[in-house]
Amino acid sequence: MKTALFIALAIFGIVYLAVWVADIRRRRDRPVPDLRDGGIGFITNFLDTLGIGSYAPTTSIFKLWKLVPDEQIPGTLNVGHAIPTMVEAFIFMAVVQVDVTTLTLMLAAAVLGAWLGAGVVAKWSRRKIQIGMGIALLAMAGFFLAKQLQWIPGGGDLLGLTGAKLALAVAINAILGALMTLGIGMYAPCMILIALMGMNPRAAYPIMMGSCAFLCPVGSVRFIREGRYNLKSALGLAIGGIPGVLIAAFVVKELPLDWVRWLVIVVVIYTAIMMLRSAITERTRVPVPAPVTGD
Repeated sequence: MKTALFIALAIFGIVYLAVWVADIRRRRDRPVPDLRDGGIGFITNFLDTLGIGSYAPTTSIFKLWKLVPDEQIPGTLNVGHAIPTMVEAFIFMAVVQVDVTTLTLMLAAAVLGAWLGAGVVAKWSRRKIQIGMGIALLAMAGFFLAKQLQWIPGGGDLLGLTGAKLALAVAINAILGALMTLGIGMYAPCMILIALMGMNPRAAYPIMMGSCAFLCPVGSVRFIREGRYNLKSALGLAIGGIPGVLIAAFVVKELPLDWVRWLVIVVVIYTAIMMLRSAITERTRVPVPAPVTGD
């Protein structure tokens, strides 16, 4: 059954790349990512592989440096991080033990949530996205803080779930999949979910990375069709992200990242405040009437 998941993930990746390449070929303007774009992809996916997550740090960088318009950030995150996340999933699904039934059902739920969520977010106005991302980032900071301060159980020894626990975990993972399309990362909340269910904390890695790997292409297709993403930045995330994943997984493997987590919490909270501030500013901005001209 795990082999079937690998085959399915490969098919998802091939179809996704075909859709993305077709979209790029249709465009007249094909911006080339620079070292900064690739560097952002490398750093965020390096941290992602080590368990920090990539969506919140990338959102913060985009917002603080004004690299991507707010309304294009969710699509850019999903489109750009899709391929590096697939590489992560292949690695961790292969080396970390977890019950295949639990893994499969949670992956399917995340995909369903992403498909439904992307269909909504891709049509949102700029202000709705600013408000939604601001709230989502504050929630993400809360998850990071809860994990950092060890306010959640340490988990158990289970490698799989059954019955009501499995049904609840699948339902929550579908919600997390929908929130991914808005730009809230899955890693911290998924780790908390796994711990609360009494599962081995290591089992969170194939579940959260596999969920993201399957849902990112599905959600991204909708953003691509709507044209709601920044091509230059998305290419940078993809190109720089792949070596970031491989180096983190096979060379570095583990680092003392406590100070990085605290930095991420502070930056994410600041970015959330800036998002909400932008939404308030745009609402209160009075449009200047067009001049009246006579014959």
